[in-house]
Amino acid sequence: METRKPNLDGAYGLTTPADSKRFYAGWAKSYDQDFAADAEYLLPQLTAQGFISAGGRGPVLDAGAGTGLCGEALAKFGIGPLDAADISPDMLAEALRKDVYRDVIEADLLAGIPMPRGYYRGLVSSGTFTHGHIGPEALPALLRVTAAGAQFALSINAKFYRKAEFGAAFDRLLRGQWIKDLTLPEVQIYGQGTSRGSTDEYKDDTAYIALFKKA
Repeated sequence: METRKPNLDGAYGLTTPADSKRFYAGWAKSYDQDFAADAEYLLPQLTAQGFISAGGRGPVLDAGAGTGLCGEALAKFGIGPLDAADISPDMLAEALRKDVYRDVIEADLLAGIPMPRGYYRGLVSSGTFTHGHIGPEALPALLRVTAAGAQFALSINAKFYRKAEFGAAFDRLLRGQWIKDLTLPEVQIYGQGTSRGSTDEYKDDTAYIALFKKA
């Protein structure tokens, strides 16, 4: 019986934390090549660039870090120290191999992050706020571990942004003075020059890079 390779359709169809752990255990070792390189996945670099352009600084938590592509991009610009949090221990093991993280934290972002309140001066997340993953209900946990004035850069799949009602969630946070200086530049998730195979139907997808500060 042929085993199907993990792909974006499988990732978008996840429904539980246990599903996520099983799925990414099977994709961790090949993710950077079979998906990120082959699909010309731009989002980790664009998220890192947004954070840097907004004046972000460390210490930084990479939330939903996966194999560490966003952290790797930040490290190239001298941003640090960097910690990685992800639900998948297998993805975190690959992130550690990049030798850019001070520490890795296995955590379900919906259940909270086991770090002290107000610890980080910056927070990035690339590819986690999307179909089959997590929505705006994770934002309070991210705000808890950041200090006042901390810079955020969160990529949010544009279709999922509307479906999960991120706009209303951000409005509540702004009205409650939890966050400030929100901007939402829209970017292409994938480049135009690489064969994507199973991701071809998503080739024109976009994401918002939610840039804001904790108030």
